[in-house]
Amino acid sequence: MRPALTMITLGVADLPRARAFYSETLGWRPVLDLPEVVFYDLAGFRLALFGEDALAADIGLPAARAATGFRGVTLAHNLNSRAAVDALFSELAAKGVHIVKPPQAADWGGYSGYVADPDGHLWELAYNPAWRIDEASGRVAEDRPL
Repeated sequence: MRPALTMITLGVADLPRARAFYSETLGWRPVLDLPEVVFYDLAGFRLALFGEDALAADIGLPAARAATGFRGVTLAHNLNSRAAVDALFSELAAKGVHIVKPPQAADWGGYSGYVADPDGHLWELAYNPAWRIDEASGRVAEDRPL
């Protein structure tokens, strides 16, 4: 896995409050603003705001305030196909990386799963059909219509 970051998702306790901070206080314009999630472009890299309880449920873990160590934050590494996600999961599993949630079809239309680093920081390895990832930089190169 090359060192590339495509998105940081922040689990937030109050999405409208967080949306107001980033959009109004900081003046950032969302690239996609839905009732359950907001995405911002950070020079080809994405920041997402998502309700922390919904984020924990997506991963299959108890809520962020529970004693699981879940911090309400995940890091994402996006790839250009489901096959690439599967191949990376296989490679990492062979290296003993802890698989938290095997890759599977996601209700948002993509395909993803989660692995943990040695400190329990969660990485979502995902294919999002609405994005094309530049192979050289690892950055989002194109937004496609949903």
